[in-house]
Amino acid sequence: MINIFFEDVEIPNLDSEFFVSWLTKVCQAEGKQLDEVNLVFGSDEWLLEKNVEFLNHDYYTDIITFDYCEDDKITGDLFISWDRVQDNAVVQNVSRETELHRVVVHGVLHLCGYGDKSESEEKLMREKEDVYLCMLK
Repeated sequence: MINIFFEDVEIPNLDSEFFVSWLTKVCQAEGKQLDEVNLVFGSDEWLLEKNVEFLNHDYYTDIITFDYCEDDKITGDLFISWDRVQDNAVVQNVSRETELHRVVVHGVLHLCGYGDKSESEEKLMREKEDVYLCMLK
C-alpha cells in the first residue's frame, strides 16, 4: 500500500496506483514485499525542520527515509522535498517526473537495505536507481 500526504505543498496528478504497481515490482525484484510506504511531500523548509529534528542535520536534502521494515516486508515513511525534486530536475536536465521517481525509488532502496554513505554504496545505489527507472520506459 502506498499512501500520499502533502504538508505545505501541492503536487497535482500524483497517481498512487502508479507508485503501488511500480514499487511492488521494485520490492519483488529485491526479494521483498511492499507492505506500507507513506510518501510525505513538503517544502525545503519543512524537510529542513525534519532533518534537524530527527537527524540533527542542518542542511537541505531531497529525501529522509524512516525505516520500519520487519523481515522482508517493506514499511516506512519517505519525507520528500518537492522544492529539491524540482531544482534537482533542472540541474540534472531531466523532467520533474523522472527526478521524483528517482527520489522515491532511492528511498525504497534504503528500505530494502541499501546505503549511500561510502563511494561504493553510492555507486551501487545509483546503479539500482537506474535499473528501476528503466522499468518505466
